[in-house]
Amino acid sequence: MRVQRFIDKHQHSSSEKHRTQIERAKEMGGAGMMKKKAELIFLPSLGIGHLVPALEFAQLLIHRHNHLSVTILCIKSPLTPFSSSFIRSIVASQPQIKLIDLPEVEPPPQDLLESSPEFFLWTIMETLKPHVKATLQSLLPSYANSVVGLFLDFFCLSMVDVGTELGLPSYMFMTSNVGFLSFMLSLLNRPIEDVFNDSEPGWLVPGFPDQVPPRVLPDAAFNKDGGYLTFYKLAQGFRDTKGIIVNSFSELEQCAIDALSSDSQNPPIYTVGPLIDLKCQPNLNLDQAHHDRILKWLDEQPPSSVVLLCFGSMGNFGPAQTREIALGLQHSGVRFLWATRSPPTTDNAEGTLPEGFLEWMEIEGMGMLCSWVPQAEVLAHRAIGGFVSHCGWNSVLESLWFGVPILTWPIYAEQQLTAFMMVKEWGLGVELRLDHRVGSEPVMAEELEEGLKRLMDKENAVHKKVQEMKEVARKAVLSGGSSFISIEKFVDDMIANN
Repeated sequence: MRVQRFIDKHQHSSSEKHRTQIERAKEMGGAGMMKKKAELIFLPSLGIGHLVPALEFAQLLIHRHNHLSVTILCIKSPLTPFSSSFIRSIVASQPQIKLIDLPEVEPPPQDLLESSPEFFLWTIMETLKPHVKATLQSLLPSYANSVVGLFLDFFCLSMVDVGTELGLPSYMFMTSNVGFLSFMLSLLNRPIEDVFNDSEPGWLVPGFPDQVPPRVLPDAAFNKDGGYLTFYKLAQGFRDTKGIIVNSFSELEQCAIDALSSDSQNPPIYTVGPLIDLKCQPNLNLDQAHHDRILKWLDEQPPSSVVLLCFGSMGNFGPAQTREIALGLQHSGVRFLWATRSPPTTDNAEGTLPEGFLEWMEIEGMGMLCSWVPQAEVLAHRAIGGFVSHCGWNSVLESLWFGVPILTWPIYAEQQLTAFMMVKEWGLGVELRLDHRVGSEPVMAEELEEGLKRLMDKENAVHKKVQEMKEVARKAVLSGGSSFISIEKFVDDMIANN
Protein backbone atom coordinates (compact mmCIF):
# COMPACT_ATOMS: atom_id res chain seq x y z
CA MET A 1 0.00 0.00 0.00
CA ARG A 2 1.10 3.55 -0.64
CA VAL A 3 1.23 4.38 3.07
CA GLN A 4 4.27 2.19 3.32
CA ARG A 5 6.17 4.77 1.29
CA PHE A 6 6.80 6.55 4.54
CA ILE A 7 6.81 4.24 6.34
CA ASP A 8 21.36 -9.97 8.07
CA LYS A 9 22.44 -12.26 8.61
CA HIS A 10 25.53 -10.24 7.64
CA GLN A 11 28.75 -12.16 7.51
CA HIS A 12 30.65 -10.14 10.10
CA SER A 13 34.34 -9.63 9.80
CA SER A 14 36.31 -9.91 13.00
CA SER A 15 37.68 -6.47 12.20
CA GLU A 16 36.49 -3.58 14.40
CA LYS A 17 35.39 -1.74 11.26
CA HIS A 18 32.83 -4.39 10.38
CA ARG A 19 30.93 -4.46 13.65
CA THR A 20 27.77 -2.54 14.41
CA GLN A 21 27.43 0.25 16.93
CA ILE A 22 25.30 -2.04 19.09
CA GLU A 23 27.92 -4.81 19.18
CA ARG A 24 30.60 -2.38 20.27
CA ALA A 25 28.24 -0.88 22.85
CA LYS A 26 27.63 -4.33 24.33
CA GLU A 27 31.36 -4.87 24.71
CA MET A 28 31.88 -1.44 26.27
CA GLY A 29 28.85 -1.91 28.54
CA GLY A 30 28.39 -0.14 31.82
CA ALA A 31 28.99 3.39 30.57
CA GLY A 32 26.14 4.52 32.80
CA MET A 33 26.88 2.21 35.74
CA MET A 34 26.88 4.98 38.35
CA LYS A 35 24.23 7.16 36.77
CA LYS A 36 20.64 7.50 37.94
CA LYS A 37 18.32 5.13 36.11
CA ALA A 38 15.99 6.70 33.58
CA GLU A 39 13.24 5.68 31.16
CA LEU A 40 12.85 6.59 27.49
CA ILE A 41 9.56 6.27 25.60
CA PHE A 42 9.65 5.71 21.82
CA LEU A 43 6.77 6.23 19.41
CA PRO A 44 7.94 5.03 15.99
CA SER A 45 5.84 5.53 12.87
CA LEU A 46 4.35 2.89 10.59
CA GLY A 47 6.55 1.09 8.09
CA ILE A 48 9.79 -0.89 8.14
CA GLY A 49 11.81 2.09 6.90
CA HIS A 50 10.91 3.97 10.07
CA LEU A 51 10.86 1.06 12.53
CA VAL A 52 14.30 -0.38 11.78
CA PRO A 53 16.48 2.68 12.54
CA ALA A 54 14.34 3.63 15.56
CA LEU A 55 14.81 0.18 17.06
CA GLU A 56 18.52 0.26 16.26
CA PHE A 57 18.85 3.56 18.11
CA ALA A 58 16.87 2.29 21.12
CA GLN A 59 19.07 -0.82 21.35
CA LEU A 60 22.23 1.24 20.96
CA LEU A 61 21.25 3.52 23.84
CA ILE A 62 20.50 0.74 26.31
CA HIS A 63 23.64 -1.24 25.42
CA ARG A 64 25.90 1.76 25.75
CA HIS A 65 24.15 3.19 28.82
CA ASN A 66 22.81 0.48 31.11
CA HIS A 67 21.06 3.04 33.33
CA LEU A 68 18.58 3.62 30.50
CA SER A 69 15.45 1.57 29.77
CA VAL A 70 13.07 1.90 26.85
CA THR A 71 9.32 1.57 26.41
CA ILE A 72 8.07 1.34 22.82
CA LEU A 73 4.49 2.32 22.04
CA CYS A 74 3.35 0.15 19.14
CA ILE A 75 0.93 1.59 16.61
CA LYS A 76 -1.34 -1.14 15.27
CA SER A 77 -2.85 -0.66 11.85
CA PRO A 78 -4.46 -2.96 9.28
CA LEU A 79 -2.29 -1.19 6.71
CA THR A 80 0.88 -2.53 8.35
CA PRO A 81 -0.13 -5.72 10.15
CA PHE A 82 3.51 -6.80 10.37
CA SER A 83 4.65 -3.89 12.57
CA SER A 84 3.82 -5.29 15.98
CA SER A 85 5.22 -8.76 15.26
CA PHE A 86 8.32 -7.23 13.68
CA ILE A 87 9.06 -5.12 16.76
CA ARG A 88 8.57 -8.14 19.00
CA SER A 89 10.93 -10.24 16.91
CA ILE A 90 13.66 -7.64 17.36
CA VAL A 91 13.37 -6.89 21.08
CA ALA A 92 12.36 -10.32 22.36
CA SER A 93 15.79 -10.80 23.93
CA GLN A 94 16.07 -7.23 25.25
CA PRO A 95 15.00 -7.11 28.93
CA GLN A 96 15.55 -3.35 29.03
CA ILE A 97 12.93 -2.80 26.33
CA LYS A 98 9.23 -3.32 26.90
CA LEU A 99 6.37 -2.97 24.44
CA ILE A 100 2.97 -1.42 24.92
CA ASP A 101 0.32 -1.80 22.21
CA LEU A 102 -1.76 1.28 21.47
CA PRO A 103 -5.43 0.73 20.65
CA GLU A 104 -6.09 0.22 16.96
CA VAL A 105 -7.98 3.15 15.46
CA GLU A 106 -10.15 3.34 12.38
CA PRO A 107 -8.00 4.59 9.48
CA PRO A 108 -9.14 7.58 7.41
CA PRO A 109 -10.92 6.95 4.09
CA GLN A 110 -8.90 5.23 1.38
CA ASP A 111 -9.28 8.19 -0.98
CA LEU A 112 -7.30 10.34 1.48
CA LEU A 113 -4.47 7.83 1.32
CA GLU A 114 -4.52 8.09 -2.46
CA SER A 115 -4.62 11.89 -2.55
CA SER A 116 -2.13 12.59 0.24
CA PRO A 117 -0.29 9.85 2.15
CA GLU A 118 1.27 12.53 4.38
CA PHE A 119 -2.09 13.96 5.46
CA PHE A 120 -3.42 10.42 5.84
CA LEU A 121 -0.68 9.68 8.38
CA TRP A 122 -1.17 13.01 10.11
CA THR A 123 -4.88 12.18 10.51
CA ILE A 124 -4.08 8.79 12.04
CA MET A 125 -1.76 10.44 14.57
CA GLU A 126 -4.40 13.02 15.48
CA THR A 127 -6.88 10.17 16.09
CA LEU A 128 -4.31 8.39 18.24
CA LYS A 129 -3.54 11.43 20.41
CA PRO A 130 -6.06 10.75 23.21
CA HIS A 131 -5.02 7.08 23.27
CA VAL A 132 -1.34 7.98 23.57
CA LYS A 133 -2.15 10.42 26.35
CA ALA A 134 -4.26 7.88 28.24
CA THR A 135 -1.58 5.20 27.82
CA LEU A 136 1.15 7.49 29.11
CA GLN A 137 -1.00 8.64 32.05
CA SER A 138 -1.51 5.02 33.07
CA LEU A 139 2.18 4.15 32.60
CA LEU A 140 3.93 7.05 34.28
CA PRO A 141 2.91 6.27 37.90
CA SER A 142 4.23 2.71 37.47
CA TYR A 143 7.76 3.78 36.58
CA ALA A 144 10.25 3.62 39.41
CA ASN A 145 12.64 5.64 37.25
CA SER A 146 12.06 9.11 35.86
CA VAL A 147 11.00 9.44 32.22
CA VAL A 148 13.55 11.74 30.60
CA GLY A 149 12.43 11.72 26.98
CA LEU A 150 9.57 11.07 24.59
CA PHE A 151 11.07 10.08 21.21
CA LEU A 152 8.78 10.84 18.31
CA ASP A 153 9.10 9.78 14.71
CA PHE A 154 8.81 12.47 12.03
CA PHE A 155 5.13 11.67 11.42
CA CYS A 156 4.33 11.46 15.14
CA LEU A 157 5.32 15.04 15.94
CA SER A 158 1.79 16.16 16.76
CA MET A 159 2.33 14.16 19.98
CA VAL A 160 4.63 16.95 21.21
CA ASP A 161 1.45 18.50 22.64
CA VAL A 162 0.83 15.34 24.67
CA GLY A 163 4.40 15.36 25.97
CA THR A 164 4.14 19.01 26.96
CA GLU A 165 0.86 18.43 28.79
CA LEU A 166 2.36 15.55 30.75
CA GLY A 167 5.66 17.30 31.43
CA LEU A 168 7.71 15.03 29.18
CA PRO A 169 10.47 16.58 27.04
CA SER A 170 10.05 15.55 23.40
CA TYR A 171 12.78 14.67 20.90
CA MET A 172 12.37 13.96 17.21
CA PHE A 173 14.02 10.90 15.73
CA MET A 174 14.62 11.63 12.04
CA THR A 175 14.90 8.51 9.89
CA SER A 176 15.92 10.58 6.85
CA ASN A 177 18.88 12.95 6.39
CA VAL A 178 19.85 16.44 7.54
CA GLY A 179 19.33 17.80 4.02
CA PHE A 180 15.66 16.81 4.10
CA LEU A 181 15.38 18.24 7.61
CA SER A 182 16.81 21.51 6.29
CA PHE A 183 14.28 21.54 3.44
CA MET A 184 11.43 21.00 5.90
CA LEU A 185 12.54 23.88 8.10
CA SER A 186 12.97 26.09 5.03
CA LEU A 187 9.21 25.84 4.45
CA LEU A 188 8.74 28.17 7.42
CA ASN A 189 10.30 30.92 5.27
CA ARG A 190 7.30 30.94 2.91
CA PRO A 191 3.54 31.41 3.48
CA ILE A 192 1.67 28.38 4.73
CA GLU A 193 -0.59 28.42 1.66
CA ASP A 194 2.29 28.79 -0.83
CA VAL A 195 2.38 25.33 -2.42
CA PHE A 196 5.32 24.75 -4.77
CA ASN A 197 4.89 24.51 -8.53
CA ASP A 198 7.19 23.22 -11.27
CA SER A 199 7.55 26.59 -12.96
CA GLU A 200 8.97 28.54 -10.03
CA PRO A 201 12.73 29.14 -9.74
CA GLY A 202 14.97 27.09 -7.49
CA TRP A 203 14.36 27.13 -3.75
CA LEU A 204 17.09 28.16 -1.31
CA VAL A 205 17.60 25.46 1.32
CA PRO A 206 20.05 26.21 4.17
CA GLY A 207 23.24 24.21 3.79
CA PHE A 208 22.88 23.74 0.02
CA PRO A 209 25.42 25.78 -1.98
CA ASP A 210 22.98 26.37 -4.84
CA GLN A 211 19.24 26.68 -5.16
CA VAL A 212 17.38 23.38 -5.27
CA PRO A 213 15.29 22.85 -8.43
CA PRO A 214 11.60 22.22 -7.64
CA ARG A 215 11.63 19.07 -9.76
CA VAL A 216 13.59 17.22 -7.03
CA LEU A 217 11.39 18.28 -4.12
CA PRO A 218 9.07 15.73 -2.44
CA ASP A 219 5.61 15.09 -3.85
CA ALA A 220 4.03 16.69 -0.78
CA ALA A 221 5.59 20.06 -1.67
CA PHE A 222 3.21 20.26 -4.66
CA ASN A 223 0.16 18.68 -3.02
CA LYS A 224 -2.72 21.07 -2.36
CA ASP A 225 -4.82 18.25 -0.86
CA GLY A 226 -3.07 18.28 2.49
CA GLY A 227 0.47 17.14 1.77
CA TYR A 228 2.03 20.60 1.80
CA LEU A 229 0.03 21.68 4.85
CA THR A 230 1.10 18.52 6.67
CA PHE A 231 4.76 19.19 5.93
CA TYR A 232 4.38 22.79 7.08
CA LYS A 233 2.74 21.81 10.39
CA LEU A 234 5.37 19.12 10.98
CA ALA A 235 8.13 21.67 10.37
CA GLN A 236 6.54 23.97 12.93
CA GLY A 237 6.61 21.10 15.42
CA PHE A 238 10.34 20.54 14.91
CA ARG A 239 11.08 23.69 16.89
CA ASP A 240 8.95 22.54 19.83
CA THR A 241 11.30 19.63 20.53
CA LYS A 242 14.33 19.60 22.83
CA GLY A 243 16.49 18.11 20.11
CA ILE A 244 16.51 16.35 16.74
CA ILE A 245 18.32 13.03 16.37
CA VAL A 246 19.23 12.21 12.76
CA ASN A 247 20.36 8.90 11.28
CA SER A 248 23.34 10.41 9.48
CA PHE A 249 26.93 11.42 10.23
CA SER A 250 28.46 14.85 10.33
CA GLU A 251 31.23 14.25 7.78
CA LEU A 252 28.56 13.64 5.14
CA GLU A 253 26.29 16.59 5.93
CA GLN A 254 28.38 19.14 7.81
CA CYS A 255 27.23 22.08 5.65
CA ALA A 256 23.55 21.45 6.39
CA ILE A 257 24.28 20.83 10.09
CA ASP A 258 26.20 24.10 10.36
CA ALA A 259 23.48 26.04 8.56
CA LEU A 260 20.71 24.74 10.83
CA SER A 261 22.78 25.07 13.99
CA SER A 262 23.43 28.74 13.24
CA ASP A 263 19.70 29.48 13.60
CA SER A 264 18.90 29.95 17.29
CA GLN A 265 15.25 29.00 16.68
CA ASN A 266 16.26 25.44 15.82
CA PRO A 267 16.80 22.82 18.53
CA PRO A 268 20.16 21.02 18.79
CA ILE A 269 20.86 18.46 16.06
CA TYR A 270 22.55 15.17 16.92
CA THR A 271 23.83 12.95 14.11
CA VAL A 272 24.03 9.36 15.38
CA GLY A 273 24.44 7.22 12.25
CA PRO A 274 24.83 5.23 10.25
CA LEU A 275 22.31 3.14 12.20
CA ILE A 276 22.18 0.00 10.07
CA ASP A 277 20.48 -3.27 10.85
CA LEU A 278 22.95 -5.89 9.71
CA LYS A 279 21.53 -8.96 11.40
CA CYS A 280 17.74 -9.08 11.42
CA GLN A 281 15.54 -10.05 8.52
CA PRO A 282 12.70 -7.51 8.15
CA ASN A 283 10.72 -10.05 6.14
CA LEU A 284 9.01 -12.26 8.70
CA ASN A 285 7.92 -14.71 6.01
CA LEU A 286 11.45 -15.26 4.75
CA ASP A 287 11.94 -18.60 3.05
CA GLN A 288 15.37 -19.75 4.19
CA ALA A 289 15.79 -21.86 1.05
CA HIS A 290 15.14 -18.74 -1.05
CA HIS A 291 17.72 -16.84 1.00
CA ASP A 292 20.28 -19.60 0.53
CA ARG A 293 19.68 -19.73 -3.24
CA ILE A 294 20.46 -16.03 -3.51
CA LEU A 295 23.71 -16.32 -1.57
CA LYS A 296 24.75 -19.47 -3.44
CA TRP A 297 24.22 -17.74 -6.78
CA LEU A 298 26.24 -14.72 -5.63
CA ASP A 299 29.04 -17.00 -4.42
CA GLU A 300 29.38 -18.27 -7.98
CA GLN A 301 29.82 -14.81 -9.55
CA PRO A 302 33.09 -12.92 -10.13
CA PRO A 303 34.00 -10.14 -7.67
CA SER A 304 32.23 -6.78 -8.18
CA SER A 305 30.42 -8.07 -11.27
CA VAL A 306 26.77 -8.03 -10.15
CA VAL A 307 24.29 -5.15 -9.98
CA LEU A 308 21.60 -5.30 -7.32
CA LEU A 309 18.26 -3.80 -8.38
CA CYS A 310 16.03 -3.20 -5.36
CA PHE A 311 13.41 -0.46 -4.97
CA GLY A 312 12.09 -0.78 -1.44
CA SER A 313 8.68 -1.86 -0.17
CA MET A 314 6.88 0.15 -2.86
CA GLY A 315 9.21 -0.66 -5.72
CA ASN A 316 6.84 -2.62 -7.90
CA PHE A 317 6.56 -1.62 -11.56
CA GLY A 318 3.91 -2.28 -14.16
CA PRO A 319 4.41 -4.56 -17.19
CA ALA A 320 5.67 -1.81 -19.53
CA GLN A 321 8.39 -0.61 -17.16
CA THR A 322 9.31 -4.17 -16.23
CA ARG A 323 9.91 -4.99 -19.90
CA GLU A 324 12.15 -1.95 -20.30
CA ILE A 325 14.19 -2.95 -17.26
CA ALA A 326 14.63 -6.47 -18.63
CA LEU A 327 15.75 -5.18 -22.03
CA GLY A 328 18.15 -2.72 -20.44
CA LEU A 329 19.70 -5.47 -18.35
CA GLN A 330 19.97 -7.86 -21.29
CA HIS A 331 21.58 -5.29 -23.59
CA SER A 332 24.00 -3.99 -20.94
CA GLY A 333 25.73 -7.33 -20.52
CA VAL A 334 25.86 -6.77 -16.74
CA ARG A 335 25.17 -9.57 -14.27
CA PHE A 336 22.22 -8.74 -12.04
CA LEU A 337 20.18 -9.68 -9.00
CA TRP A 338 16.75 -8.11 -9.48
CA ALA A 339 14.36 -7.87 -6.52
CA THR A 340 10.85 -7.30 -7.79
CA ARG A 341 7.87 -7.88 -5.53
CA SER A 342 6.08 -9.96 -8.17
CA PRO A 343 8.87 -11.70 -10.10
CA PRO A 344 7.68 -12.96 -13.48
CA THR A 345 7.96 -16.71 -13.96
CA THR A 346 7.57 -18.91 -17.00
CA ASP A 347 3.88 -19.09 -16.10
CA ASN A 348 3.20 -15.37 -15.92
CA ALA A 349 5.99 -13.75 -17.95
CA GLU A 350 4.00 -13.38 -21.18
CA GLY A 351 3.34 -9.70 -21.75
CA THR A 352 5.60 -8.72 -18.85
CA LEU A 353 9.09 -9.72 -20.00
CA PRO A 354 10.62 -9.75 -23.49
CA GLU A 355 10.23 -13.05 -25.26
CA GLY A 356 12.98 -15.46 -24.29
CA PHE A 357 14.32 -13.29 -21.45
CA LEU A 358 13.98 -15.90 -18.72
CA GLU A 359 15.55 -18.58 -20.91
CA TRP A 360 18.46 -16.27 -21.78
CA MET A 361 18.94 -15.34 -18.14
CA GLU A 362 19.08 -18.95 -16.98
CA ILE A 363 21.12 -20.36 -19.86
CA GLU A 364 23.69 -17.58 -19.81
CA GLY A 365 23.69 -17.44 -16.02
CA MET A 366 23.57 -13.64 -16.17
CA GLY A 367 20.96 -12.93 -13.57
CA MET A 368 18.46 -13.91 -10.92
CA LEU A 369 14.93 -12.67 -10.20
CA CYS A 370 13.46 -12.81 -6.71
CA SER A 371 10.65 -11.27 -4.68
CA TRP A 372 12.84 -10.16 -1.78
CA VAL A 373 16.52 -9.98 -0.87
CA PRO A 374 18.38 -9.64 2.45
CA GLN A 375 19.64 -6.28 1.23
CA ALA A 376 22.41 -5.58 3.74
CA GLU A 377 23.80 -9.08 3.38
CA VAL A 378 23.70 -8.84 -0.40
CA LEU A 379 25.41 -5.44 -0.48
CA ALA A 380 28.14 -6.87 1.76
CA HIS A 381 28.82 -9.67 -0.72
CA ARG A 382 32.06 -9.49 -2.73
CA ALA A 383 30.15 -10.13 -5.99
CA ILE A 384 28.15 -6.89 -5.79
CA GLY A 385 29.61 -3.97 -7.73
CA GLY A 386 26.64 -1.61 -8.12
CA PHE A 387 23.19 -0.85 -6.78
CA VAL A 388 20.17 0.47 -8.72
CA SER A 389 18.14 2.03 -5.92
CA HIS A 390 15.09 4.16 -5.16
CA CYS A 391 17.37 6.19 -2.85
CA GLY A 392 15.48 5.48 0.35
CA TRP A 393 17.71 6.76 3.13
CA ASN A 394 18.28 3.38 4.78
CA SER A 395 19.37 1.98 1.41
CA VAL A 396 21.72 4.92 0.82
CA LEU A 397 23.38 4.42 4.21
CA GLU A 398 23.80 0.71 3.51
CA SER A 399 25.36 1.45 0.13
CA LEU A 400 27.88 3.81 1.74
CA TRP A 401 28.60 1.41 4.59
CA PHE A 402 29.53 -1.33 2.14
CA GLY A 403 31.12 0.95 -0.46
CA VAL A 404 28.67 0.11 -3.28
CA PRO A 405 27.87 2.98 -5.70
CA ILE A 406 24.23 3.77 -6.47
CA LEU A 407 22.47 4.42 -9.77
CA THR A 408 19.65 6.78 -8.77
CA TRP A 409 16.05 5.84 -9.51
CA PRO A 410 13.87 7.73 -6.97
CA ILE A 411 10.15 6.96 -6.76
CA TYR A 412 8.38 8.70 -3.88
CA ALA A 413 8.65 10.66 -0.58
CA GLU A 414 11.94 12.58 -0.23
CA GLN A 415 13.88 10.23 -2.52
CA GLN A 416 14.22 12.77 -5.33
CA LEU A 417 15.93 15.22 -2.96
CA THR A 418 18.20 12.45 -1.65
CA ALA A 419 19.12 11.43 -5.21
CA PHE A 420 19.92 15.08 -5.99
CA MET A 421 22.22 15.29 -2.97
CA MET A 422 23.90 11.99 -3.79
CA VAL A 423 24.74 13.07 -7.34
CA LYS A 424 25.02 16.86 -7.30
CA GLU A 425 26.07 17.70 -3.75
CA TRP A 426 28.22 14.76 -2.65
CA GLY A 427 29.31 13.06 -5.88
CA LEU A 428 28.45 9.66 -4.37
CA GLY A 429 25.87 8.51 -6.91
CA VAL A 430 25.56 7.93 -10.65
CA GLU A 431 22.59 9.70 -12.22
CA LEU A 432 19.89 7.72 -13.96
CA ARG A 433 17.03 10.01 -12.97
CA LEU A 434 16.85 12.62 -10.21
CA ASP A 435 13.22 13.63 -10.66
CA HIS A 436 11.55 10.32 -11.43
CA ARG A 437 8.41 9.68 -9.35
CA VAL A 438 5.15 7.77 -9.54
CA GLY A 439 3.48 8.80 -12.79
CA SER A 440 6.71 9.84 -14.53
CA GLU A 441 7.59 8.77 -18.03
CA PRO A 442 9.10 5.27 -17.84
CA VAL A 443 12.83 4.74 -17.84
CA MET A 444 13.56 3.25 -21.26
CA ALA A 445 15.86 0.30 -21.89
CA GLU A 446 18.52 2.41 -23.64
CA GLU A 447 18.61 4.86 -20.73
CA LEU A 448 19.02 2.08 -18.19
CA GLU A 449 21.63 0.30 -20.32
CA GLU A 450 23.76 3.42 -20.53
CA GLY A 451 23.35 4.09 -16.80
CA LEU A 452 24.38 0.56 -15.88
CA LYS A 453 27.54 0.81 -17.97
CA ARG A 454 28.51 4.07 -16.22
CA LEU A 455 27.68 2.57 -12.83
CA MET A 456 29.90 -0.47 -13.39
CA ASP A 457 32.79 1.49 -14.94
CA LYS A 458 35.50 1.13 -12.30
CA GLU A 459 37.20 4.24 -13.68
CA ASN A 460 34.18 6.34 -12.71
CA ALA A 461 35.25 8.74 -9.93
CA VAL A 462 32.16 7.81 -7.93
CA HIS A 463 33.69 4.42 -7.09
CA LYS A 464 36.68 6.01 -5.38
CA LYS A 465 34.55 8.54 -3.51
CA VAL A 466 32.18 5.85 -2.26
CA GLN A 467 35.08 3.77 -0.98
CA GLU A 468 36.47 6.80 0.83
CA MET A 469 33.07 7.56 2.38
CA LYS A 470 32.78 3.93 3.46
CA GLU A 471 35.81 4.37 5.69
CA VAL A 472 34.53 7.70 7.01
CA ALA A 473 31.11 6.22 7.82
CA ARG A 474 32.63 3.33 9.76
CA LYS A 475 35.00 5.58 11.71
CA ALA A 476 32.08 7.83 12.68
CA VAL A 477 30.55 5.13 14.90
CA LEU A 478 33.79 3.99 16.54
CA SER A 479 34.80 5.23 19.98
CA GLY A 480 35.92 8.82 19.48
CA GLY A 481 34.15 9.09 16.11
CA SER A 482 31.76 11.91 15.30
CA SER A 483 28.54 9.94 15.80
CA PHE A 484 29.88 8.23 18.92
CA ILE A 485 30.63 11.64 20.44
CA SER A 486 27.27 13.04 19.28
CA ILE A 487 25.38 10.24 21.06
CA GLU A 488 27.29 10.85 24.28
CA LYS A 489 26.55 14.56 24.07
CA PHE A 490 22.89 13.84 23.43
CA VAL A 491 22.60 11.56 26.48
CA ASP A 492 24.34 14.15 28.67
CA ASP A 493 22.09 16.93 27.37
CA MET A 494 18.96 14.82 27.79
CA ILE A 495 19.77 14.07 31.41
CA ALA A 496 20.68 17.73 32.02
CA ASN A 497 17.30 18.82 30.60
CA ASN A 498 15.70 16.89 33.45
